[in-house]
Amino acid sequence: MTHDTPIAMTRPNPSRPQSAPFVQPAQHAAHPTHRIALLFNANKVYDREIIAGIGGYLQSTRVAWDLFLEEDFRCRLDGIEHFDGDGIIADFDDPAVCDALRDFRLPVVAVGSSYEDDAGYPEGVPYIATDNAKLVSLAYTHLLGAGLPNVALYSLPEAAENRWAQERELAFAKLWRAEHEDRPAEIFRGLPTSAPVWNRALEALTAWLAALPKPVGIIAVTDARARHLLQACVLAGIPVPEQVAIIGIDNDPLTRTLARIPLSSVIQGTEEMGRTAAHLLHRMLLGARFPGRRILVPPVGINVLESTRHEPLSSPHVMRARHFIRQYACQGIRTEQVADYVGVSRSSLEEYFRRELHCTVHQEILRHKLDAAKALLAQGGVSGAEVAIRCGFTSLQYMYAVFRRELNCTPREYQAQAEAQAVASSAVSGSSGRDVGAR
Repeated sequence: MTHDTPIAMTRPNPSRPQSAPFVQPAQHAAHPTHRIALLFNANKVYDREIIAGIGGYLQSTRVAWDLFLEEDFRCRLDGIEHFDGDGIIADFDDPAVCDALRDFRLPVVAVGSSYEDDAGYPEGVPYIATDNAKLVSLAYTHLLGAGLPNVALYSLPEAAENRWAQERELAFAKLWRAEHEDRPAEIFRGLPTSAPVWNRALEALTAWLAALPKPVGIIAVTDARARHLLQACVLAGIPVPEQVAIIGIDNDPLTRTLARIPLSSVIQGTEEMGRTAAHLLHRMLLGARFPGRRILVPPVGINVLESTRHEPLSSPHVMRARHFIRQYACQGIRTEQVADYVGVSRSSLEEYFRRELHCTVHQEILRHKLDAAKALLAQGGVSGAEVAIRCGFTSLQYMYAVFRRELNCTPREYQAQAEAQAVASSAVSGSSGRDVGAR
C-alpha cells in the first residue's frame, strides 16, 4: 500500500523502545508505516462493517497502516497494554474495552453507541457513535407509515454490555410518550439466547406476542432479535406481517439467510463510522488532538422486505394463507397444500383471495417466487439455473417465460438493470456524521 504524503510530518513515537525500531523497506524509509490495533468482535456484523469502513478509508487514501486484529475476539484485550504500536480504534460498547483503554498511552479513537446522557460517553477520547435516536425513529416511522396502530419494542436483558440496547429503549419510549401520554411504551426484554434457557425464552416471547393488541409493528434492537420474533410467530401461527410486522436493525445478510420470511431492517451507517474513525486517527498520528469530540452517524435507510409489508385484511383465512405462502412459496407448494394448511376447501380459499386480493392463490405463490428470483439476481453471482431451482420454478424456461410475461425482460436483462442501478446509487449516495463536539 502506498503512503499519504502528509505522513512525512509524523513525529516519532516516544513510547516505543529506541533499541528496537520498526524497520521500513528502503524505498519507504521517509514514510513510516503505522501499526494500528483494531479491537472489535469480528463475529458481529456491526463490528465487521466498521472494520470494512476502516479498510475502505485505507484503500481510498495513501495511508500505510499495519493492522493488528485478533483472530479470536475473546483474546483481543490480552496484553493490549504491551502493544508496541502507534494507535488504536476500538469498540467502546464493550465495558472491558473502556476499562482497558482508560488513560492509554497511545492515540485512541472510540466507536460505539450514542447516549442520551452525556455521562455515558468516555472522557478524553474522540468518539464515533451510531445515532440510536435516529435508528429507532426511522423504524418507528416506517411501521406507522405501514398503517400499524400499535408499536412495541423487543430489546435485550439489562446488562453493562447491552447499554446500547437500553439506549434504544429510551429512544423508543420517548417517541411513544410524544403520542401516547396515557399508555406506557410496550417494551419486552426477554431472556438471553443461551442453550439452557432457549425453550423458556421462546415460550416467554410467544406469550408476550399473544398478549399484544393486533395488528402490531415490533422494532427489534438487532436483526438477531427480529429473527427470534419471526420464529415465535411461525411456531404460534401468527401471520407476519398481517398481524405482527417486524423490523430489525443491522441489515445482517446472515439473518436474512436464516429467516423464511425476509426481514426488513434499518441499515446503520457503520461503514461511515469506520471511515470517520480511521480519518480521525490518521490526523491524530500527524499531531492533531480531539479530546471529547463526538460525531453521531445517522442510519443509511431501511431495507424494506416482506416482514413489514403490512396490508390490512379482513379475512383470517387469507392472512393465514399468505403467512404459509411467504414461508414455502419457493419450495414448490400448490394451492391444495395452502388450503389444507388454512383448513378450508380450495374453492372457498380461491373465493376469499379473489375478494381480498383480486388474484388467485396460484398467482400469489408465483408473485413470491418472482420476488425471490429478483432478489437473488440483484445480488449477483448466481446462475439463472440456480435461481430457478432455489425459487421453486419447475424449469429455467418457465422462469424465463414468467419474467417475460410479468416484467417484459429476461432474467439476465433484469440482472443487468439491477447492477446498473446499484452502480448509479453508489455513485450518488453517501452519508455524513453529525459532529456534536465536546460537551
